[in-house]
Amino acid sequence: MGQNLLFLALGTLFGFLLSRAGATEPELVARLFLFENPHLLWVILSAIAVGASGVWLMRRIGLRAVGASAPIRFEAKPYVRTLVLGSLLFGVGWGLTGGCPGTVLAMLGEGKLYVLPVIAGLLAGTWLFGLWGSRNPSS
Repeated sequence: MGQNLLFLALGTLFGFLLSRAGATEPELVARLFLFENPHLLWVILSAIAVGASGVWLMRRIGLRAVGASAPIRFEAKPYVRTLVLGSLLFGVGWGLTGGCPGTVLAMLGEGKLYVLPVIAGLLAGTWLFGLWGSRNPSS
């Protein structure tokens, strides 16, 4: 229960930061993709820098997962051909809707109900992917 509250608090903080950065504004997303305003590009690059620094630090100090005795390990994932199509679908969806999975939940938190069909599409796509994966375990 305590861990769930921690995750809820971190998710809420993440959504708040997305909102403050302007990532929940479809107009700003469109201007990013049209190369008219690099603001969100800098937000994304800052997130990459913070994440990479955090991973480096966790490896350096041998940080352990909550409730585990072994250090956190980061293993490279193998190339999967179908990720190319999935990445393209993700990008097209982001461009058409003005939001990615994280930002649409933050948009909903801001009361922007027009993202409900986008969230329904995300849930349907996730369900279909799970169904497809269970029928094609080698993929």
